[in-house]
Amino acid sequence: MKAINLAGKLASFDEHWAPRIVGQYNDNDLMVVKVKGEFVWHDHADTDDLFLVLEGEIDIEMLAETVTLRAGEMFVVPKGVEHRPVAREEAHLLIIEPRNTPNTGDPATAVTKETI
Repeated sequence: MKAINLAGKLASFDEHWAPRIVGQYNDNDLMVVKVKGEFVWHDHADTDDLFLVLEGEIDIEMLAETVTLRAGEMFVVPKGVEHRPVAREEAHLLIIEPRNTPNTGDPATAVTKETI
């Protein structure tokens, strides 16, 4: 057992919208991800979606409203709510999701999550 250095994990890759698993908590993946630009509109029918901004700023766009998050802020998108994260500049996030949750809401279009 040892501490996980999130900044170090984020420094180990450059790709955007490609979450990396850095640990597990119960049946959840703890992931870091670099984001820039617009992600696809999607929802998760079976789980909420948690976003914690470590660095930068993102908007969580939903059909009814947009929530802006800055470093140190988090937001939970309730399950079934269509949304897309948008980052005008690169931002770094911590995401917690049940293991094997497709990041696009659809296994056919989801990225494979690498463990680092």
